[in-house]
Amino acid sequence: MSAIHEQAMNYVYQQVLQRMIGHFTRAERTVLQLLVQRIVVAAGGMEQVGHYKVLITHGGGEVSSYTLAMLRAAQLTIAGRAPKTFHLRVATLRYAGMTQATLDNLNQGYSALFFHDDPRVELLMVENRDVQPFNPQRPASSVGREVSQRNMLLLGHLTSGDIRATLCNDTYLAFGEFYQCVATWNGGVHAMVSGDSPRKQSQYLAWLKKTALATGLDFARGKPMSLNRLFARMEEWSIACYRDLYGEHYVGTEELGRGGYRHLAYIGIADLLDDVDVSRSTLLTDFLAHKQDPFDFHFSHPAAPNPLLMAHLHGLQAQCLRELSYEHGVESFIRQAMDYMRRRKIPNALIAEASSEDGRILSTTYAQEFFGLDEGQLTCLLFAPFIEHGERLEGFLRQCHPGMLVALPELHKALQGKPAPDMLQQWLVDTSGLPLPILQHVYRKRPLQVERGILARKPRFTQSEAPTARLSGR
Repeated sequence: MSAIHEQAMNYVYQQVLQRMIGHFTRAERTVLQLLVQRIVVAAGGMEQVGHYKVLITHGGGEVSSYTLAMLRAAQLTIAGRAPKTFHLRVATLRYAGMTQATLDNLNQGYSALFFHDDPRVELLMVENRDVQPFNPQRPASSVGREVSQRNMLLLGHLTSGDIRATLCNDTYLAFGEFYQCVATWNGGVHAMVSGDSPRKQSQYLAWLKKTALATGLDFARGKPMSLNRLFARMEEWSIACYRDLYGEHYVGTEELGRGGYRHLAYIGIADLLDDVDVSRSTLLTDFLAHKQDPFDFHFSHPAAPNPLLMAHLHGLQAQCLRELSYEHGVESFIRQAMDYMRRRKIPNALIAEASSEDGRILSTTYAQEFFGLDEGQLTCLLFAPFIEHGERLEGFLRQCHPGMLVALPELHKALQGKPAPDMLQQWLVDTSGLPLPILQHVYRKRPLQVERGILARKPRFTQSEAPTARLSGR
């Protein structure tokens, strides 16, 4: 970069900063100054800040987007005061169900913040453990989609069709590996910045640890003494859960402890946001033009991370398992989740349409497009007919496939690994969406208990023993 070009770009960046500050309230100006101070102190002073690399994980939510904008303002503020400023790594987990609208929203925010072509900013996306430069036009990986589909189906069947566990747990488990991956990739980073509350972080860590401990495997006890060790342990917990789910069919790349800096600092700003109404900040609504896709996965509300898809599954559950109407199941869920759906600004017209035939077609299309699952496979998942040696298989056939009742003995043989007609083996695969070896694995498994989102075969400890580690590095 020539000196003239660098000077021109610095002018552009300062113009971006001034436009951002034009949206700030007095409270937000205070937030910016305190964030700058925290970063400079963490880096060891203004003389060292130019060598400092900061990570933020960005999913497109309101708090995440607002924190990212504040971090960019801090980066450009320091650039105006010192010869160099810190480097910024922005990492996104591409999960099953991430819509193009979400990707476009992320990219729109990056463009507003002038991230593209800034050598001080690194935009990354992680999909199925693969780290790539952020590209909103890159199609979803076929391998990643297949893995996510299989994880979702396996979790659904092994939790006896629990809707929340089916939708949430694979994505939450993926986060256990994601943090370690982006914190250590390509030399690592020095610090992580987050606007998430300590309570939210503790809830996620408690869930992940309890879920891992429920596998019955041994782990190092006690709280990790550094953020590096916490991320490594989160990855270990996540891998243990997948290994337990798949048994002998588990395939994974176990890269625990990939290096990075020995001490990873944590810079939390949740306390700085106490006096800021993030959802109404014009920095978010006007400057970033942030919009939430109604079908996007929302991590901050595990009870209803994708309310429209959850409504669809409740409709199918009511129709096929409870002998009620599809509309009854959808409307019952919507009554429970209405306040939350309005807070997420899901259009009233879309909520009203959810229980209609058009709404059902929309949800079915979404499930097919992003998860590769048709309505029959979702119904099979909710019925979970193969666990515990096919205890529910006869009831499933009687309710959903009465013409196959005559083949019940042969279906059991196929699931037991005994010789069975190829046509029946293929029927099992097509109906469930799972390959036959995995179905035979499910056939031998006991159902997992789901208590407050925790996967377990039986309780192992009391609430008083819940882990208290936070993403704080302490």
